[in-house]
Amino acid sequence: MSMENKIRVLAGTLVLVSSLLALLVSPYWLALAGFVGINLIQSAFTNFCPAELLLRKANSK
Repeated sequence: MSMENKIRVLAGTLVLVSSLLALLVSPYWLALAGFVGINLIQSAFTNFCPAELLLRKANSK
């Protein structure tokens, strides 16, 4: 699986978990979904993605 696909899976999972937690626990969990969205937009313009750095470090061990 390519790094881009891994990041998409991670982002999608975080948004789904955030939505579920907002529905079941507290609407404040929607902030996580917002953070993921902002990070995706930022990474499109700057080519810097913190999730990519974390995934690369996790794969290197």
